[in-house]
Amino acid sequence: MGLTLPGITQSRAGRWSYDHRTRPGAPGGRCGRGGGKRTFLSMERQKALITGASRGLGHALARGLAEAGYQLIADARDGTALGAALEGLEATAIAGDITDPAHRAELARAVGDGLDLLVNNAGTLGAAPLPALADYPLDALRDAFEANVVAPLALTQSLLAALRIRGGAVLNITSDAAVEPYAGWGGYGATKAALEQASAVLAAEEPSIRVWWADPGDLRTRMHQAAFPGEDISDRPEPESVVPGLVKLVTQRLPSGRYQIGELL
Repeated sequence: MGLTLPGITQSRAGRWSYDHRTRPGAPGGRCGRGGGKRTFLSMERQKALITGASRGLGHALARGLAEAGYQLIADARDGTALGAALEGLEATAIAGDITDPAHRAELARAVGDGLDLLVNNAGTLGAAPLPALADYPLDALRDAFEANVVAPLALTQSLLAALRIRGGAVLNITSDAAVEPYAGWGGYGATKAALEQASAVLAAEEPSIRVWWADPGDLRTRMHQAAFPGEDISDRPEPESVVPGLVKLVTQRLPSGRYQIGELL
């Protein structure tokens, strides 16, 4: 069920659209040819869907996109936490599990005919504490692939038509564990490596949209803490620290590809 939260009204992300209506004597607008027909120039807000927006990087990025002028649709499993995270923003909050096809269908209905940006941020660490591959529970590995690869691909598939209409973009959040052989990170890293390859192929197959797979680096999040139980991770930067780089990637529409966000700051 969608919840609309009032807040930001200033638009910095948007596109000009023309509204052709016959309104003799109407204020504003610019006269077109023909008796009394006017062409009115209006600003259409850009629309972004971001998953996993109740905490961590998703929460920080949702606020960054809102400040950049995006109209938001956001999801997370915990509806109460999601509502609190989006307080004060102009956003539609839709609680649910991204691995649930019915929830993905609800998100697609909320998007409607056009979408400018899809951020696939929701995901799972997998088995924790992080086990060696020799001991990795295979059911947990299947669940991790479902959440980190299958679900974002399925959501992207359902929204491709809406993205193509607007020449939109897909931003997939990845990790250096996708490209580096860290002991204990085999399960999570394998899912992110698969997501990166899917992103690269999607970029080749869909030249009318941008596809980015972005590594934000180690951050001070609940997921990162779960990977290091009992350890002090206060030396890791807060998620808000990388938001300017992600917003730069999105608003400047850099070429499709893999990005380390620290290099954009």
